[in-house]
Amino acid sequence: MRAMLPNRADLTRWVQNRVRAHRADLRTRTYANADLNPPAGPYEVVPVTTTDGAHLRVHAYGPADGNVLVLVHGWTCCLEYWTPQINAFADDYRVIAYDVRGHGESEAGTAPLTTDQLAADLEAVLDATLASGQRAVLVGHSLGGMTVQAWAGRYPRQVQQRAAAVLLTNTAAGQLIAETTVLPFFNRGAVRLPFLAGLLGLSLPIVFPPVAPVRWLLRRQIMSLDTTGDIAEFAQNIVRSCPARVRGRFGTLLSYLDVGRGAANLTVPTSIIAGSADDMTPVVHADRIVEMLTEAGSLDGYRILPTGHLGNVEAYREFNGELARVAGTAFGAAQQVVGA
Repeated sequence: MRAMLPNRADLTRWVQNRVRAHRADLRTRTYANADLNPPAGPYEVVPVTTTDGAHLRVHAYGPADGNVLVLVHGWTCCLEYWTPQINAFADDYRVIAYDVRGHGESEAGTAPLTTDQLAADLEAVLDATLASGQRAVLVGHSLGGMTVQAWAGRYPRQVQQRAAAVLLTNTAAGQLIAETTVLPFFNRGAVRLPFLAGLLGLSLPIVFPPVAPVRWLLRRQIMSLDTTGDIAEFAQNIVRSCPARVRGRFGTLLSYLDVGRGAANLTVPTSIIAGSADDMTPVVHADRIVEMLTEAGSLDGYRILPTGHLGNVEAYREFNGELARVAGTAFGAAQQVVGA
């Protein structure tokens, strides 16, 4: 019986090969829904080195002289996560997307993994991609939204200088385990999820094999069960393209994450999007950020879309419409976006 079981080395190789296959799929697969296909236009690879010497994978799409959108993805994702936005906006805007350290093809670096380090990484990307005096619309999903808040907390003087507007989606400022509704019965009323249980769940290097029960579980827990077909398949490939050890390491960070009142330093027009079926970052998190922005006088919009946690993929047309509004207002010209 023992001889029939794969040894650890074989299992490790199998998992690594699956991750590579999912990454390759994101760059080559043709969907019936063309909005999910890899961007057809050329892109520029921008060299970015962080404060601890890590090299980040940064792509710039669209006209070099265009107004800039900077897209920051979330936990277990990569820059391909923004494909529906790159395809919609790269004809008219300079779209910058990068792999967060440790994700995709960005190096993990040697510095301790903290929100301050992620904020410094975003600052390094802005240094490399914005001309002197140029401002961008910053867009952050989930951990990317937390990164933008951490950046505003660490570099408050840079907010007015480098951000024309901000759009945060499916994100929070902290208390993720205390508010998550991913597990049935917990954090609904008086029954609270124990912190150690949440820490274990987020920190485990979980592998998601491409089998039907796991596909259903990913849709149920991360997306909405209404998300099907190409969109569900695309989103699941994004999640599976992240190495399990990276998922676990960043899960530990998320367990303790608290960016405080960083959102209060977003003193440029800032819009929030939440998902009505988002169990990872329920609407209560968006409400708290909205309250901080209202106090700061910078709240520009707040929408709740009928999605799970991957809102800008699950409802990408509605999301793109909101991003078109934000960018058009920020840069002084409402531009039409195909599919918005």
